[in-house]
Amino acid sequence: MSTLSIVIPALNEAENLPHVFATIPLDALTEAGWGVEVVIADNGSTDGTGEIAASFGARVVHQPLRGYGNAYKAGIAAARGEVIATGDADCTYPFDDLLRLLRILDDQQVEFLNTNRLGRENRDAMKPSHTLANHALSLVSRKLFKSEMRDSQSGMWVFRRYIWDTLKVTSDGMGFSQEIKNAAVREGFRCIEVPIEYRPRGGEVKLNAFSDGMANVTQLFRHRLRDNALRTATRAQWYDRSTRPAPQPLLRALPKEPAATADRASQGLAGTGHQLA
Repeated sequence: MSTLSIVIPALNEAENLPHVFATIPLDALTEAGWGVEVVIADNGSTDGTGEIAASFGARVVHQPLRGYGNAYKAGIAAARGEVIATGDADCTYPFDDLLRLLRILDDQQVEFLNTNRLGRENRDAMKPSHTLANHALSLVSRKLFKSEMRDSQSGMWVFRRYIWDTLKVTSDGMGFSQEIKNAAVREGFRCIEVPIEYRPRGGEVKLNAFSDGMANVTQLFRHRLRDNALRTATRAQWYDRSTRPAPQPLLRALPKEPAATADRASQGLAGTGHQLA
């Protein structure tokens, strides 16, 4: 049995947590051979978020130092799974799609899987100004880090736990999301990106579009300068990710998907520019 940690940062999300937990397919994951834990990184909530999470069986990690990145660093450090899956506690990410994403991670021998929310089918779930800002930040990321990921700001990723110990991710705030992706690419890990459904947010919006956006731009250039200074022989060796040794299979046998789901998975890989040899 392989083990999965679902790490979710949360700040005053008591209203949304019951819906979030309802979308996590625990029975299907267990049937597929996964041992699952849910880790809620409570980032100083005052509305009982931690207590509600615990009532659903989650392990709650308290991180009083505010910041999206601070919450994630505490949650990932506490995670026990061989694979870590992430997503926000605001009802926007499809945790019910985890089985498909895990199958892609395993079948495609991927080490870091990013998700893309910016397809036209999701245009009603995000303000047009936020969509434009996400595209702009993703474009800068692609140019600076020679990445092919179309959504550098997505908060849903699935990755093998061992890569975390190699990545030098320092961001305390919203820049954490783009930094972990860019670090995975630059360290030569086998990365892929697949589209997902993105859903309207529940509850209060906490993102400050202008200040968070400017902080993310600053972080991108600082990371690029640091990346140049920290370039290693190992990274140069595996810059061609198609020659990197394939990771070990996670599960020997998974139940067959319904045809429609399988078709969706194969379509999701098409045209992303992240096919692996």
